[in-house]
Parts: sequence; C-alpha cells; structure tokens
Amino acid sequence: MKKFAIWIIVILFSASFVSLVLSHARGEEKEMTYVEMKEPLTTVTDTVATVHDTITAVKAHVGYQEIDYPTPKFDRDAVNDVRGVILHHTAEPTVDRSLEILTTRVKSVSTHVVIDTNGTRYILAKPEKITYHAGLSILDGRENCNNFTIGIEFQGNTLVEPLTENQIYSAIEYLKPIIKKYDIPIENIVTHEMVRAAYMKKYPHKKCSGKVDITQKEYIRFMNALKSSLSDSG
Repeated sequence: MKKFAIWIIVILFSASFVSLVLSHARGEEKEMTYVEMKEPLTTVTDTVATVHDTITAVKAHVGYQEIDYPTPKFDRDAVNDVRGVILHHTAEPTVDRSLEILTTRVKSVSTHVVIDTNGTRYILAKPEKITYHAGLSILDGRENCNNFTIGIEFQGNTLVEPLTENQIYSAIEYLKPIIKKYDIPIENIVTHEMVRAAYMKKYPHKKCSGKVDITQKEYIRFMNALKSSLSDSG
C-alpha cells in the first residue's frame, strides 16, 4: 500500500513538472513570436514612408494641376502677338463664379488662365489666342493690349487677401516657358492697373472705368519671386 502511494506521488509530481516545462516553453514561444513580428511591422512602416516620400517627390516634379476650361470668348480673326503679360485678380468669391463669368456671356470678358488659391490652373485659352482682359490700355507705347498680351487671373481679391504661395509659384511655372518661347521682356509683365493708368495718362479726357487689379504690394512680391526663379534657371 505504501509503495502504491509513493508511485501515485511520483506520477503527480512528474505530471506537474512536465506541465510547468510545457507552459514555460509556450511562454518563450509567444515571446519569440512577439519579438519576431517587430521587424516585419517596422519594414511595413518604412515602406509606407518611402512610398509617401516618392509620391511627394513626383508631385513636386509634375507641378500644379492644369485643367482645360476653354472659353468661347476670343478673337477668331487674329493671332496674339505675344509681347507681354497682364496680371489681374478676379475679385469674385469663388473660382466657380470666376470661371462662369470668364467663359459665358455673363460679361464680355475673358482671359488665358485662372489660378486658384491652391495653385490649380484653369486654362481658358492658348497663348496665341486673343482674349478680352485688358480693355482700354497701353503697354510699351502700344494700345489695345489684348492683341499682344496674355491675361492671368488670380482667384480672389488682393485688396482683402494676399496671393497665396501656391498662386505665385503656379503662375511662375506657367509663365517661364511662355517667357522663353516669346522672349517677353520682364518689364512687360505688369498689372491691369498699370496699363490702364498709361492709357488714362495719354487720354486724360476719355472715360476709363476701372478697379485695382493686383495691389502694388502683391505685384512687387510676385515679381521678386519671378525674377528669383528666372535667375536660378540661368
């Protein structure tokens, strides 16, 4: 009977020991699994970061978005003798409203490009088209600036809010190849107010309605950025 009792104790002790060993082994296995999983997770995170950086770099290379938004309001009987650029602001609350005015018969005005606050460019006409943005105007001694200039409309009102950085650099991105192609002198990139003032100076008795298009402060800011970019390009 004593021997039987001893064997029972030995069996129970052995079973407990084996259970303890197995439990410990499973614990180590869980720990090993946890440790081994850390590396794949880090790799996934690094991969996502790399993809994000690549997408950012591609966006920077491609530049600002351009959307074709053709206007029917342009001169079909003549070609633009591109020698200058006139800067405007839309003075409208939304880009949709600006585009409506510039592409429908709401008003008899049009332009070549509208640049939204996020830098998106709406292309209303190609540079060789004559659009109706300058009105009574003189630039470099020549009247009727529509016939030899490109019109750029910045969405917004610079009397209230300055141009955004995106607007400035999107306009520069748009202008640089045009400046090069048509050999436009830097002094021929002006504001609507400047060409209107030149006209009024020559014809002081003529009625010339107007509004401030691009404040002088924003014009100087834009031109400084443009000159710097042209200088960096060589």
